[in-house]
Amino acid sequence: MDLLKGDERLDYLLAENLRIIQSPTVFSFSLDAVLLANFSYIPKHKGKIIDLCSGNGIIPLLLSKRTNVKIQAVEIQERLVDMAQRSINYNGLQPQIELIHGDIRGLYKEVGHSRYDVVTCNPPYFTTDDRDKINDNEHLAIARHEILCTLEDAIQSASLLLKQGGKAAFVHRPGRLLDILFLMRKYRLEPKRLRFVYPKEGREANTILIEGAKDAKPDMKVLPPLYVFDQKNQYSKEVHEILYGKE
Repeated sequence: MDLLKGDERLDYLLAENLRIIQSPTVFSFSLDAVLLANFSYIPKHKGKIIDLCSGNGIIPLLLSKRTNVKIQAVEIQERLVDMAQRSINYNGLQPQIELIHGDIRGLYKEVGHSRYDVVTCNPPYFTTDDRDKINDNEHLAIARHEILCTLEDAIQSASLLLKQGGKAAFVHRPGRLLDILFLMRKYRLEPKRLRFVYPKEGREANTILIEGAKDAKPDMKVLPPLYVFDQKNQYSKEVHEILYGKE
């Protein structure tokens, strides 16, 4: 199997000392995925983890450095599955990460109902209401817009996969917060932790990280804000350590 195809490149994940295959015309991960991987509760030695809407496998790759637990990753686009599998093979992570090429809707029928301790998900952010804003590139359009997977699909699927007390973590946009909270409660995922991410101090939040626990009691904690850049437009200390590791 060729390592790179077309316009693909091999990028570094510096903090984890891993490499990942990316493509500007197919898929490249964003900071959101890195923040979600860092934010999520992850068991160290025991449990079952599954990542939904995995793209090129960025979140499973990042999580592999935080746990010895086996990780499953689900992606519907065959081209992205192929990219992710080559990244997993390159890093020698085949024993730990298993890719599933499939639809998250109804996934529990394939992998099992209420079997997982942790679900992570970076779903498409944008609805399909305004067709003019949808990218002409099919791969990018599916990754960014709710064409094959809606927010409700993601939250419902996470709930069906989780054990009672299991945790699901999502990254999304603040404008969908009320939708997220409503849908999480609808599907028995009680919101427990919420963190707002800001480009820098004095700016509006542009990302949220939220975690819920299945059938848990109400008690949501709003964590301290996360600023991506400081006033000198350099990465903040926290984000720099997430991306590059602690010095």
